[in-house]
Amino acid sequence: QVQLVESGGGLVQAGGSLRLSCEASGTITSFTVMGWYRQAPGKQRELAATTTGGAGTNYGDSVKGRFTISRDGTKNTVYLQMNSLKPEDTAVYYCRALGVIGAFWGQGTQVTVSS
Repeated sequence: QVQLVESGGGLVQAGGSLRLSCEASGTITSFTVMGWYRQAPGKQRELAATTTGGAGTNYGDSVKGRFTISRDGTKNTVYLQMNSLKPEDTAVYYCRALGVIGAFWGQGTQVTVSS
């Protein structure tokens, strides 16, 4: 059993920054890919960023140049540094981890950007 616990969401003004964290606990395993997806009201869940560790990163078009994903493999933790936030970044952000034992989702953390 794997649990993903997200933290760091909140309310911020446009142009501000937030840092999301996601820590995996439970069954000790290595994840091939860890990342963040987001879902705005009335919209489909979409990619924010994923990482395989090291230089293996992938970003959604709408966040490129503003968001940075990083990972601490020793802690099975992934971070999302979000800068220059826009009202359209408002969404629930979900952590996802993929490994040989399966794919797992966190419960989500709300990010609200006010104009």
